[in-house]
Amino acid sequence: MKTNPRSTYDSFSDGEFNRSESRRPASASRMKQTLTYLSLLLLGAGGVVVGDRLLNAQSAPPPQQSTLASPIAPQQTAVRTEVPNNRSSAAVPQNSNFIADAAQRVGPAVVRIDSQRTVLRRGPSVQDPFGRFFGDSLPPSSRVQEGTGSGFIIDANGIILTNAHVVDGADRVTVVLTDGRRFDGEVLGQDILTDVAVVKIEATDLPTVPIGDSEQLQPGEWAIAIGNPLGLDNTVTVGIVSATGRSSADIGVSDRRVGFIQTDAAINPGNSGGPLLNQQGEVIGMNTAIISGAQGLGFAVPINTVQRIADQLVANGRVDHPYLGVEMMPLTPELKEQINADPSTDFTVTDDEGVLIVRVAEGSPAASAGLRAGDILLRIGDQTVTDVGTVQATVERSQIGQDLPIEVRRNGETLRLSVAPGVLPTQAQR
Repeated sequence: MKTNPRSTYDSFSDGEFNRSESRRPASASRMKQTLTYLSLLLLGAGGVVVGDRLLNAQSAPPPQQSTLASPIAPQQTAVRTEVPNNRSSAAVPQNSNFIADAAQRVGPAVVRIDSQRTVLRRGPSVQDPFGRFFGDSLPPSSRVQEGTGSGFIIDANGIILTNAHVVDGADRVTVVLTDGRRFDGEVLGQDILTDVAVVKIEATDLPTVPIGDSEQLQPGEWAIAIGNPLGLDNTVTVGIVSATGRSSADIGVSDRRVGFIQTDAAINPGNSGGPLLNQQGEVIGMNTAIISGAQGLGFAVPINTVQRIADQLVANGRVDHPYLGVEMMPLTPELKEQINADPSTDFTVTDDEGVLIVRVAEGSPAASAGLRAGDILLRIGDQTVTDVGTVQATVERSQIGQDLPIEVRRNGETLRLSVAPGVLPTQAQR
């Protein structure tokens, strides 16, 4: 059976399950949306790479151009506050400028993170029309990519949180404070599945951010972002929390283990790893990604998730994620008809809705527990299964090696099984 593009892995394992491409839901495919992580790669004065697009630096406004010309620009001391065009400044309470208060209180603890990585290119250069005749006999060439992102200080002794993709593969990490001081940063650990990394600098008595509770968030609350978009240091933008609990499948990155916060506060490349604040100036999330071509569709990792992952990275330098080893997709009447009409499918589907297991990884915990392709997930742990995000979130909260009850429907019969989640294979980690 051909895998539907809306399918989602509960994790990555080996073989067919070790894939890096994103699988998007149908709605995402129709919009042709592309999720862009918010790190900014600088390739010299010729242009800027954002995601997979090359932007001409000369076409940028003069302030932006001068900042991007050098990856380590002079620190700007002014704080720029932007209010999105679709929100009138009159909406801000006249008796209390909570945005300015939050920016002044938290701004000193927001840092810029500059990273350098060496990229090797083997074989003939694409610019050499004769290179193809020499093949691998040509010496490998290399170039240095310079990136910039954001981060925030959570410990006065130099513990900083940022996105994993900001420092991934970096040969050198430099942390720049708002007062202009620069420090070499040591990456204590990074977790690709949640896009969280911890960086340490040798300093004391640093300003820190106050931490909020992302579990208490509700759509419509104020959201304030601080970071270094497009090299413009210490930029402040404001919006609202547009939604909570956006699953990785919802936004087209089914390989991530995060229930994202969605916000319309303006965030751009360079905001990666910066804090998203509530009205009280507490950090409620870590800004991570935007949907290219859209406006007001930004996503942040909830701070409760960030803290849980960061604690493990500081203690162990890595995170052990539980996994089952199944590939799932939301069941619809159309999918049911497609599966049952396909002669190559070795199972039939009787339900019109639910979460369908379409593949089980060989040798995985799910296979050992007796789960099969064609099973429809009804309950996992103490949660009724409503979507693939429920399964991913429940597995992520489970304990490795401890039995997790699962209820499935197979050929019209309800079965109760027990599976012991295993440790996610290390190739999914960095």
